[in-house]
Amino acid sequence: MSRAVFDWERPLVELESRIAELQAFSQERGIDLSGEIATLEERAARLREETYRNLTAWQRVQIARHPGRPTALDYISLMMEDFMELHGDRAFRDDPAIVGGIGLLAGRPVTVIGTQKGRDTKENLARNFGLPHPEGYRKAMRLAEQAAKFHRPVITLVDIVGAYPGIEAEERGQGLTIAESIRTFSLLPTPVICAITGEAGSGGALAIGVGDRILMMEYAWHSVISPEGCASILWKDARQAAAAAEALRLTAAECLKLGVVDEVLPEPLGGAHRDPRTAASTLKQALVRALSDLDGIPVETLVQQRLERYRRDRSAGWQRHSSEAGL
Repeated sequence: MSRAVFDWERPLVELESRIAELQAFSQERGIDLSGEIATLEERAARLREETYRNLTAWQRVQIARHPGRPTALDYISLMMEDFMELHGDRAFRDDPAIVGGIGLLAGRPVTVIGTQKGRDTKENLARNFGLPHPEGYRKAMRLAEQAAKFHRPVITLVDIVGAYPGIEAEERGQGLTIAESIRTFSLLPTPVICAITGEAGSGGALAIGVGDRILMMEYAWHSVISPEGCASILWKDARQAAAAAEALRLTAAECLKLGVVDEVLPEPLGGAHRDPRTAASTLKQALVRALSDLDGIPVETLVQQRLERYRRDRSAGWQRHSSEAGL
């Protein structure tokens, strides 16, 4: 587990550290402290439940941004066999903020595409903090079209606060490329399953987030804008991000209620970073189920259902949202 600790987690983390110290001391000195350790573990279990079962929307956003949270490449290594990464957009360069390639999921060949953040400053700089340029989305489209050509399903792993907003990205057609990517995935003649594993903000996420099934991890968030961006627009103060997070209804439970996603996948209590293997196993099982559900559906029907889904269900969901919000 990463050492990063949020203020509201600190009492629990300090208690867990105390338990670990007692266990180590007991083993080193050969002293039986099982009674004291059991008492502390019971207290920690209660505190853990109280801490994570009543999280605010903003606290869930913070968990989605935890530096130890599994990345796309982490999930790929834990879920897939024989993964071979493919590079480049065949036009400008390779964008390391989006990774993709071919591998076996439960023995089945699939193409997987995902946004990739870094673990430390050096890696984040190399991957542009997980913010793709246009060439990243062109790479995603190239891999998706290749998958359709060879009748492979496509899986996308979404964890991105938004596309890169820099001048060079705009000069190379960021907005147009995102629109083209949305169109490509909307019309792709092969099954597409999207999994929101962390953050999913704005068109940067939607560019690879259009599919036949949309899965969402329990502590992930999905919105048209980040809480900070929303707060800066509405209140001219990014410090109002917590209030914006509540107003945006961006949590997994809210997205499921609004019809934005099809299924919410449970995470280990406290977040996927606490037990990446269990989180990856849960995601893998959900992906296999979703692929099985889509098997046998003609690609023409898949595409038609996909188009109807986004024209009807998303519109209805956001209309309900607007109505309930009094907009």
